[in-house]
Amino acid sequence: MGRCPGLYFDIGKKARDVLYKDYAKQPPTYFNYHCFKWNFDLSCETQEILPGLTTVFRFLIPDSSNVEVRFMQNYFGITSGVGVKAYQQGSFKGNGYNPIVNFSGVIGRTLFSLGTDISFDISTKTFDQFTAGLSFNGPFLIASLTLDDKFDTVKASCYRELNPLTRTAIAAELKHSPLLNGSTTLTIGAQHALFPFTLIKARANTDAKINTLIRLELWEKVLVSMNGEVDCWATNKISKIGLSVALRA
Repeated sequence: MGRCPGLYFDIGKKARDVLYKDYAKQPPTYFNYHCFKWNFDLSCETQEILPGLTTVFRFLIPDSSNVEVRFMQNYFGITSGVGVKAYQQGSFKGNGYNPIVNFSGVIGRTLFSLGTDISFDISTKTFDQFTAGLSFNGPFLIASLTLDDKFDTVKASCYRELNPLTRTAIAAELKHSPLLNGSTTLTIGAQHALFPFTLIKARANTDAKINTLIRLELWEKVLVSMNGEVDCWATNKISKIGLSVALRA
């Protein structure tokens, strides 16, 4: 598997992890009570059924759920799955779900790869998602370029690891949406582990939003993340505070 390019999800993943992982986020649908919004993200991956073949189950309650079959060999990685996705009409009200089928494929090697990810909504007979991307994984820099939102958005990202012992790394992402008034957003972030069980992250973008995060690893199995966001252009400077708990096997 040393020459396997991985999966489409791996394109730009290291930069996304630094810039977005564990930060407060709101899915298209969610349970809410007064000012609190929350959801559950459960996932499970089986061991190899056959060489290179695994199965993944994921439930983002109440937003979506799906099951995937992944097959990775030298020079390519393929994912195919089926699932359901809730209607994107504000907060979750039990409106129902649309069946979705998904396919993604990547070809290349560990140094360079390219691929595509396609999701099709069976109920509406439309493409729910259509993206494509390429990745360069050099020894000192990892860079990627993707076309997202049905080719309406261009994203370029880069990732640089500074110290693997302290997990110190920096990342940047440039996002351009030609159809949204030509908007362009640059996001820069960094992470550093003060102690083996404590990770500190921060990011800032050209929309004048600054985020910070502290993640604690408790008992080797429990991850607790506390984060906040400051919008420098908003009247209420502290616009979002989040807390997430993750359990891993």
